[in-house]
Amino acid sequence: MLENLTQKVTDALKSIRVNKKLTEANIELALKDVRQALLSADVHFKVVKEFIRVVQSKCVGQRIIESISARDQVIKIINDALIDLLQSESNSLENKRPLKIMMIGLHGSGKTTSAVKLARLLKTKESYKPALIACDVYRPAAIEQLETLGLRDNCIVYSDRNEKNVAKIAHDGLIETRNEGANCFIFDTAGRLQIDENLISEIQKLKNSIIPDEILLVADAALGQEAVNVAQRFHEAVTCTGIILTKLDGDARGGAALSMKSITGLPIKFMGIGEKTDAFEYFHPDRIASRILGMGDVVSLVEKAQESIDQKEAEKLAKKIEKSDFNLEDFFQQMQQIKKMGTLGSITSMMPGMSNVSIGHKEEKKMAQTEAIISSMTPYEKKTPRLLKGSRLSRVAKGSGTQVKDVNALLKQFSQMQKMMRMIQGSKGKKIINSIKGKVGDSLDKENLFTS
Repeated sequence: MLENLTQKVTDALKSIRVNKKLTEANIELALKDVRQALLSADVHFKVVKEFIRVVQSKCVGQRIIESISARDQVIKIINDALIDLLQSESNSLENKRPLKIMMIGLHGSGKTTSAVKLARLLKTKESYKPALIACDVYRPAAIEQLETLGLRDNCIVYSDRNEKNVAKIAHDGLIETRNEGANCFIFDTAGRLQIDENLISEIQKLKNSIIPDEILLVADAALGQEAVNVAQRFHEAVTCTGIILTKLDGDARGGAALSMKSITGLPIKFMGIGEKTDAFEYFHPDRIASRILGMGDVVSLVEKAQESIDQKEAEKLAKKIEKSDFNLEDFFQQMQQIKKMGTLGSITSMMPGMSNVSIGHKEEKKMAQTEAIISSMTPYEKKTPRLLKGSRLSRVAKGSGTQVKDVNALLKQFSQMQKMMRMIQGSKGKKIINSIKGKVGDSLDKENLFTS
């Protein structure tokens, strides 16, 4: 997510060299690359101009603190400026029940998928009972998509393929789903390839009919600066309350995230970061600023771990490690837990200092290969990998579509891992663990995260 923008900004920050005092001259030189990085990442030129002006005004005249490098001071100022740029009075939805949400946007922006993702998030994290109401009467596949994805996540879905009056569909859907116990109503509207009068007229009529609490504009991050123009047009027509930025997991340059809030004044409330319905997050300005500057996002990483990792399984694994009883079956189970958190690339991007580490198709393929090899073993072989020789080795290689050398490489790596774990069980290893526990401390213990 935001990989292009992060790469360019972090590369620019590496060039910062300032002595003793931050002056207009040396800061201008230092921020030249930052300005270029933002522009090449498709950030709106007006936003870049104002952003650089703010950073310069905060930097100039500041003395360098002896214990902190000039580069770190400048990064801190840039980080604060990024947060201010993305921050709104409220980046969350109205806290009320019932809650009516109208989704609008261009065709292909990801409205229907985002509607289901939002329903899932509100159901799992906010304890709502959401209903999805299909108001796109022009694209039959949109209704089918909403039904398929919504029912898969156990959401109430209302549709009427025989009715073409969008306002009537919305009204009938509201009554029927309310009778089924729904207290959050998400209206998936139609889109167009471009904004036209018919589209604007339709969403205005729908707005007047249902009187929504939230009107969320679903915007494709890959549109870059054009996404800003789209947001302005929709906002002028129906007065949006927030933005859902989609496709941040793709090849988007990331500039739209910085531009849209600044130009439109609308808060970015959610972001889509993948195809699956759980690949959807709240938009936290401070966390996004940290990611853009390559400093990771530990809070989001911990939250993902809490949601994805089975605590009982983690505790069971910890006991196995303590007894040096960690086998390939346990290793396989841990791989499945990690996969629940997302791709390897998305996980490492949230780790401080790991934003520039390239984790792509090659690494994902290697992980899939490891899964295939372990899956081709018998339960007894997983518990006793030293048995894997001769015909057993050939059978596993053939069953996993790999070569004998690949299986041997995995077994060697696992053997080294076991040796490392046995070392940790020694007195020196325990001292290190106790030291880490003491420093990382109560915050992790309180949340039961250390084991995870």
